[in-house]
Amino acid sequence: METVNRRNGGAELSDILGSQKERFLGTGRLCPDQVKAYNDILECRTASMGSHTLTCDGCGHIRVSYNSCRNRHCPKCQYVKQLVWVEKLKCRMLPVRYFHVVFTIPEFLKPLFYLNQRECYGMLFAASALAVKKAASNPAFLGADIGCLSVLHTWGQALNYHPHIHMLIPAGGLDPDQMEWVAANKKFFVPVKALSKIFRGVFMEKLFQALGADLLRIPEKQKGMYTVPELLKKEAYSKMWHIYIKKTFKGANQAVGYLGRYTHRVAISNSRILAVGDGTVKFRWKDYRDGKSKTMELPGAEFTRRFMQHILPGGFYKIRYYGIMSSANSKTKMDDCFRLLNVARFISFYEGLSTYEILEEILGRDLFMCGECGTGRMVYGLAGEKGRDP
Repeated sequence: METVNRRNGGAELSDILGSQKERFLGTGRLCPDQVKAYNDILECRTASMGSHTLTCDGCGHIRVSYNSCRNRHCPKCQYVKQLVWVEKLKCRMLPVRYFHVVFTIPEFLKPLFYLNQRECYGMLFAASALAVKKAASNPAFLGADIGCLSVLHTWGQALNYHPHIHMLIPAGGLDPDQMEWVAANKKFFVPVKALSKIFRGVFMEKLFQALGADLLRIPEKQKGMYTVPELLKKEAYSKMWHIYIKKTFKGANQAVGYLGRYTHRVAISNSRILAVGDGTVKFRWKDYRDGKSKTMELPGAEFTRRFMQHILPGGFYKIRYYGIMSSANSKTKMDDCFRLLNVARFISFYEGLSTYEILEEILGRDLFMCGECGTGRMVYGLAGEKGRDP
């Protein structure tokens, strides 16, 4: 593997995957979703993906560029998606404070999760949202109908397998009669230990239902535990199910801007890859135990294996809305919330714009000035040509 340093042109994820093709592709080591993501990342912005043209509206100069793969696991294809999503999210965010909560699972569940990703990630989403709903509706805590926005991540900074939910929760909700907005105090409305116990109970109930319906594949090394309910209960209830209450945001814009960095993030960005060479990969990671940024070096095959763990099942939604923030309540309870808070809904600036027009707004019109004549603008497509946006 030829050495590529970031200072000398930039090492990228595609460089690493390309060097490991023979080891991972065509050997049966990857599932179909992983194979598709692997190939998409390799072919992103190459001739394999086809091309689009920009034509100067003044002198007719033509510039051809390769298309992006648009795969959600590709580090080069998320920037515009993230900006558009953040802009649209502002339309459904209430102008209140927000809590950032992270739900994690105990170590013993990780083998089961990896074998049953679609089912277990779904249970994690549902259990965390229901736990928050139960806690908030309790009159001893808040006594209100609330909502949340949940984002699934499956990785830690070292690319280890670490499924967890990032959740954004408004600091308040509707009273039982839906006639008043009930605001939470400055602290989170329920003690973390209480929420952790509720979350554990809800998740285990869903897990036993799934096991009873024979919906899950059981890891070979854990068959004894999962076939004896008492052993599984003992293991689950002897562990602390960690929930972290992170920083509180003063308003919707601050919360959305922060969460926007989480939603379309992939397991590792190209900016964290420092060097590729001599069969190894060096990348930057943050050790949260001491808060320091460090460098890790892994064999190329091990780096690739770790990255491929985080390819989600096809069609699986990693961003979900619950409670008053769900799509079903968009025109009912959410309208009531905006009315009670005496504010109007925000309308997305990007609504109805094409990808090209959005890029113009984000990157600036000067970047689309013709480099040939210096006065015309490079516009999408050739006369009579039909293609896709860049």
